[in-house]
Amino acid sequence: METIHYEQKGNLAFITLNRSDAMNAFNYDMLAELGQVAEAIRINPDIRVVVFTGAGDKAFSVGADLKERKTLTQDQVKRNIYKIGEVFTTIENLPQPTIAMINGYAFGGGMELALACDFRIATDDTLLGLTETSLAIIPGAGGTQRLPRLIGEAKAMELILTARRLKSSEALDYGLVTRLAAPDDLAQVTGEFADSILANGPIALQQAKFAIKNGMNADMQTGLQIERKAYEITIPTEDRVEALLAFGEKRKPEFKGR
Repeated sequence: METIHYEQKGNLAFITLNRSDAMNAFNYDMLAELGQVAEAIRINPDIRVVVFTGAGDKAFSVGADLKERKTLTQDQVKRNIYKIGEVFTTIENLPQPTIAMINGYAFGGGMELALACDFRIATDDTLLGLTETSLAIIPGAGGTQRLPRLIGEAKAMELILTARRLKSSEALDYGLVTRLAAPDDLAQVTGEFADSILANGPIALQQAKFAIKNGMNADMQTGLQIERKAYEITIPTEDRVEALLAFGEKRKPEFKGR
């Protein structure tokens, strides 16, 4: 692939937006390739955590490729909007936990990709924001829906309607990012966080994510039923038996994802 770089290290997958010369802006080819990679990861049992980042050291992604956008017809713009929404929803619905490793500017669609991930770890010297209203459009890849669910309606309304660019420290205060790291430490901090997830049962990780994501969109009683069904899936697994054996033998469990 030309616009996406994919690498797998053990049970950890790395997806890099690979258009550093364009600040990793999304053109249609990148969206198509990102969608292909996400679909392949979704059905890969060997992948237990996924990390998204941007090539270079300036930008995670600055959103839509405005140079491309100027050349598109209205129908092609609608095609791109549909595609980016479809791809980001696929990423949000991945069964594996996902981390956005934000190594630089994250604006517009770049911020919306980060919002589609479960966790966001950013450098302590960058800027982030949903800036679409400054271009006379609105966030169209889930930003108007995911941001208020993450930080609350009033704060999300403020950030979207002002098109404000937040310093990463402010984004941490807003609850927009999970944690910060110095640029030179970003990969290490992200890797350590990923390892803390990978140490646990992979089926349990997926079922816990499923229960949380689906339960948040339901009433409490329905959410509890979702949790119970997700729990029941973990009961007959080999990993659950291994965890009990390891506990009794005072050793670390060796999970197989079965």
